[in-house]
Amino acid sequence: MRKTRRLVDGARYHVVARANRREFILESDRIKDMFLAVISRARRRFRFSVDTLCIMDNHIHLLLRPGEGESLSRIMQWILSVFAVRFNRLFGLQGHVWYDRFKSVVISGLRQFAHAYWYITENPVTAGMVSRARDYAYGSAGIRRGGVKGILGPPGLLVRLLFPGETSGCPLPTPK
Repeated sequence: MRKTRRLVDGARYHVVARANRREFILESDRIKDMFLAVISRARRRFRFSVDTLCIMDNHIHLLLRPGEGESLSRIMQWILSVFAVRFNRLFGLQGHVWYDRFKSVVISGLRQFAHAYWYITENPVTAGMVSRARDYAYGSAGIRRGGVKGILGPPGLLVRLLFPGETSGCPLPTPK
């Protein structure tokens, strides 16, 4: 029997999805761009924000917050299934693209947020793919640096204070 997913209204989640058989299905830039396009489309379909993300070669990380009345499970099911259909169609394949259900951890508190944000952002550095997170085009620092729109929400003041190197060049959020 599978474990019930812990959901909290208004919470942020660190979400991880792994490719089936640990295959490097996300290795090419073309496929990573396709995944980003799916996220961008999902952001138009559902209300949620993405604080940071990283698309590695065989898994993805997202730090996201569903909007009021939105379901984390529905958002992620849509993203992962739409990507899987596109991926399988592109390569003439059938069957599972993702290993299992996505994993999610509720982020509660500043320390946990800072750790998850750092972990996701620095993932390509830790893996030895780049020496600085901002040099990785498929992490939030590279996405912000490249000016890609429709994926990430604007960095809040907390992110700007904790991670100034990632958000340099981003306009300050306007107070409401």
